[in-house]
Amino acid sequence: MCATKTWDVEATVRQVVDLERAGADIVRIAVDSARDVAALPAIRARTAASLSVDLQENYRLAAQVAPFVDKIRYNPGHLYHHEKEKPVRDKVAFLAELATRHDCAIRVGVNCGSIDPEVAGRFAGDSVAGMVASAEEHCALLDDLGFQRYCVSLKDSDPVKVIDANRRFAADRPDVPLHLGVTEAGLPPDGVIKTRIAFEQLISRGIGDTIRVSLTLPNDRKGEEIAAGRLILDDIAHRRYRSVPENLGRRLNIISCPSCSRVENEAFVDLAEKVREVTAYAREHAVTIAVMGCRVNGPGETDDADLGLWCAPTHVNLKRKSETIGTFAYDEVLSRLRIELDRLIAARQSE
Repeated sequence: MCATKTWDVEATVRQVVDLERAGADIVRIAVDSARDVAALPAIRARTAASLSVDLQENYRLAAQVAPFVDKIRYNPGHLYHHEKEKPVRDKVAFLAELATRHDCAIRVGVNCGSIDPEVAGRFAGDSVAGMVASAEEHCALLDDLGFQRYCVSLKDSDPVKVIDANRRFAADRPDVPLHLGVTEAGLPPDGVIKTRIAFEQLISRGIGDTIRVSLTLPNDRKGEEIAAGRLILDDIAHRRYRSVPENLGRRLNIISCPSCSRVENEAFVDLAEKVREVTAYAREHAVTIAVMGCRVNGPGETDDADLGLWCAPTHVNLKRKSETIGTFAYDEVLSRLRIELDRLIAARQSE
């Protein structure tokens, strides 16, 4: 996925070319504004790459972007929040009609932190069941509309949940292609390890058709995601498996979203690195810290973490689960994070 601002045609085309050279077969870009939409014709004219567009929170932009891309990705949770008075089926029909007219495929992208609340509410906190149900319901909608050129992704930052969700879905709908990934896997090498665990368990069972490795990296290192993915695939093909660590999930776990075009301050990547450094002393404690780089992932996908940081352009929102502790400057938040981490560890030790 490109990490450049889509409206910056030069930078985006350059990164598309770089990602292709690194071995990417499909390049995903995000459309989040009128400026992004206006840039697409120029981007399309300068690359023959297979482009997948992420519609973000406004599915109606598909009407303007479909002529210039090969695949449209939408999130059922975001679809729910936009034009709530309109039936979801009508929104999906709108996307399917456009995709048919412009010869596009569709990806139904279900993420753990943004499940349709009506679906999530039926499963009493079982996020995996909610993800699978959401994906299956949207598959049924597309099937009823006669649209067949679609795939599904079910992603979480926890590789165990990724394995569970994709195995459940594949058992119910083996006919539907699956795009695999551990979202917000975080910084390398930990992010690569989490991704490898999920891919080994799924691909070795014949589950999965395309993959993405999502790492927190600066723009000029995005090719490392592709290199990691291809190495994992090669290892699986030659049966070079790595065992799943017995303490998986019982140590300090830092999750952070990949650098992408939604990041509102590039200092986010450096902050994620510094979070890992200043919390290293707590590595034997089962604490999850989430570092998110934008308003899309930040508010919702830090709710399940023990401590969460979601980064705005000029400040960082520090959270304890769903509770906001406060907002801090980028150069101030680390000291407060350590205070909150120490409090959390002390509270658990006194239980």
